Amino acid sequence: MRVLASLTLVAACVLVSHPAAAQEARARTEQAVLTPGDSVRIVVWRKPEFSGDYVVAPDNTITHPLFRAVKVGGVPFATAQANLRTFLSQFEENPQFVMEPLIRVSVSGEVTKPQVFATRPETTIGEAVARAGGTTENGAPDHVRVLRFAANGQQDQFKVNLSDPNGSQATLPVRSGDQIVVDRRKSFFKDVLQPALVVVGTFASLGLLIDRVSRGNR
Repeated sequence: MRVLASLTLVAACVLVSHPAAAQEARARTEQAVLTPGDSVRIVVWRKPEFSGDYVVAPDNTITHPLFRAVKVGGVPFATAQANLRTFLSQFEENPQFVMEPLIRVSVSGEVTKPQVFATRPETTIGEAVARAGGTTENGAPDHVRVLRFAANGQQDQFKVNLSDPNGSQATLPVRSGDQIVVDRRKSFFKDVLQPALVVVGTFASLGLLIDRVSRGNR
């Protein structure tokens, strides 16, 4: 009950202080669609045996014996909540519960702590990178790639510039299965000058070899 009351209090505070942001976050949550590998956090009042974090199974149900008949994946989250309410109504007339979606996201490349983690749908791409420890000194915050699966199953890719203060790309919300890759910052010496010197050195060595051969044949 304390957990449920705390969650309710936090939500109420957010609604009062930032109503527009709270409504947008709620809309994102309700429209979120979970996929296998994502998770749900369930807190049921006075029923600890029903409370916990559970992974979405390949058949879009919950990987727990008590909830194996509840479909939460492949449908809008609002529908998933309705499915859970219908299930809990078998045990209580008006079940009181909180259900929170947690989508799976991976962050790799030039970040301090590359990892795969579960997060809420309103998490932004910038926040996801920050959760991975932020970019390393060699990371390029202006060259972040996001690999995302489209509705047709194909994987698309788009670039995000996290260093642009006027851009809105950093505030784009993550989606289930997103792979965020921070590329390495380009160095003029390592990426341009050094390879050029190697090529010049190779041609110079080749020239010396040809000269030696020519002199030996005289």
